[in-house]
Amino acid sequence: MTCRLGALCFDANDPRALTLFWAGLLGWERAGDGHTLLPVDDTGFRLRFSPSSQRKTGQNQMHFDLTSTSHGDQQRTVARALELGARHIDLGQRPEEGHVVLADPEGNEFCVVGPGNDFLADCGFVGAVAGEGSRETGYFWSEALGWPLVWDQDEETAIRSPRGGPKITWGGPPLPPKNGKNRLHFDLVPDGGQRAEVDRLLALGAKRVDIGQGEVSWVVMADPDGHEFCVLTPPEQT
Repeated sequence: MTCRLGALCFDANDPRALTLFWAGLLGWERAGDGHTLLPVDDTGFRLRFSPSSQRKTGQNQMHFDLTSTSHGDQQRTVARALELGARHIDLGQRPEEGHVVLADPEGNEFCVVGPGNDFLADCGFVGAVAGEGSRETGYFWSEALGWPLVWDQDEETAIRSPRGGPKITWGGPPLPPKNGKNRLHFDLVPDGGQRAEVDRLLALGAKRVDIGQGEVSWVVMADPDGHEFCVLTPPEQT
């Protein structure tokens, strides 16, 4: 029994505005609920923007790496993002790294990677969901999703769906301190029953966590590094 990655979810102070920003940047379609984006490529999971009154206070644990086919293509992506409301930010990146670091209107970081990146060479526009995390967590997610490891070197790991789409990466130590709930998290949809899937994930090294969710239909869990994710009930996959 396994599960599938249903969505990458953003906590958003203005879900509609953030949905419109990412729809414009990625070219994805908006679902009928108005705050979910449907991929038009092989990404394989949705983006969902959930209302939150909490303001962003630190750097996110996960961010997108967007790819480029040429320097001109990279410049066009950056220009489009800025027109939609993004801004340049400095996270200590060096010019020779060849990527441009931006933040969306609510400060969520993302990178526009320059051409010629071998690691993302066979990926689409959304090249990777890049995260802070240990090798143990990379192994956990490989087992949880049934995605093979495509990188495992020097404590850095990456997995990718057998059907293609973005890679999910973990950069290894040192890990930054975790301050409160992450603003981005995965929503998982079980192939079978929710309870059986929760038990399987617990056996793999996850744990249940309480973030004040109250009585809800989904189960909130955390991976071995303490990063939250949700296990939905099968009807919620739509």
